[in-house]
Amino acid sequence: MTAREAALAVWEAALAAGDVAPLVRRAIGVDGRALVVGDRRVEPAPAGRVLVLGCGKASGAMALAVEDLLGDRLAGGFVVVKDGYGAPTRRVRVAEAGHPVPDARGREAAERIVRLARQAGAGDVILFLISGGGSALTPAPAPPITLEEKQAVTRLLLGAGATINELNAVRKHLSLLKGGQLARAAAPAAVATLILSDVVGDPLDVIASGPTAPDPTTFADALEVLARRDVARAAPPSVMARLEAGRRGEIEETPKPGDALFERVTNVVIGNNALVVDAAAARARALGYAPRVLTRALQGEAREVARDLVARARALPPPACLIAGGETTVTVQGGGRGGRCQEFALAAALAMEAGEPLVALAAGTDGTDGPTDAAGGVVDAGTTARGRRAGLDAARSLQDNDAHAFLAAAGDLIVSGPTRTNLLDVYILVRPVCPAGGRSGPSS
Repeated sequence: MTAREAALAVWEAALAAGDVAPLVRRAIGVDGRALVVGDRRVEPAPAGRVLVLGCGKASGAMALAVEDLLGDRLAGGFVVVKDGYGAPTRRVRVAEAGHPVPDARGREAAERIVRLARQAGAGDVILFLISGGGSALTPAPAPPITLEEKQAVTRLLLGAGATINELNAVRKHLSLLKGGQLARAAAPAAVATLILSDVVGDPLDVIASGPTAPDPTTFADALEVLARRDVARAAPPSVMARLEAGRRGEIEETPKPGDALFERVTNVVIGNNALVVDAAAARARALGYAPRVLTRALQGEAREVARDLVARARALPPPACLIAGGETTVTVQGGGRGGRCQEFALAAALAMEAGEPLVALAAGTDGTDGPTDAAGGVVDAGTTARGRRAGLDAARSLQDNDAHAFLAAAGDLIVSGPTRTNLLDVYILVRPVCPAGGRSGPSS
């Protein structure tokens, strides 16, 4: 097995660990009419219902797993997923909407979720299914803010390299659903939320903007994000007016920690990046590479992180596999296409042009990296030369944030299609025993 084949095998093992069906089965226990979720037992009243609501790239697959587990105990429900991430559910309706920029379909889905939550009674139980992407898929702009204005703010923040924490602090305060407001709408029904975490550290208030979690952020925090990312002047006036009014106390804040409404809410993280990183390390070890897990909380500018990880991998005694999980960011300065994992891969390829041979792989477990069809890329010391033969310059492509075109020309994209899970990104650097071009496994 070559080093490239090993890197891909490690990636595939990580992806398999994110399969949502076994995660859902482990999270929900069934005891007669009662459900045991985490350390809590929830049971509908004799005439009560069990409903499924949800949002996120993996919520369709999660709903299908819930259907298989509960059967006719489930009264029905509704979830919204990214285009292409549907699932063949029978009782739960699955709708598709735009991501990462919200669209009108997402607005309609958000309105339906809020409406169904408000219709639930004290004897009902709502299973709420959350995964990454849920925030963008459920835009519920607070009037008079329009969907187009919320889209504009999202684009401004994405282009400025805002983290998911920063982006969601703003979105929660422009929404009627996020930041614990769905829990407010569902009261007095019992709510049990199953969460696939796509955020470093698994903060409940950040994943999908925390629709059923207390929100520690404020209108003032949202304003600070816009100022820090230098987009406040470009933001729509209605957005700034709402945030300023909220800071003055003229608009009700999102529900905060300690609010009594959360006494009937259970939030349980059923999967996170640690699962995929641990699976990657186990696969690397089985292939004969000494795994070195750097972190499960990788953050930073993608191209800078790439150079750092290449240097770290070169310092390892071969055969070795450096593994990290997390989510980097890209500050867009050019007009190209790509995503954080593709930008990482291209920057790594440039860093690997000289020196000890390595293979580097970066990919999103959701199968999507930026507004492209790729999950990421896998590169080696020959990547830049292959792109050059196709008429492209690696350094210029990186400067223009055009990693997708370069990696496609070099044959180094990873295109998995929708994975129907979402547990952050995986970064894998393989250092083989022998130079590139020969056998590059541990037995060489």
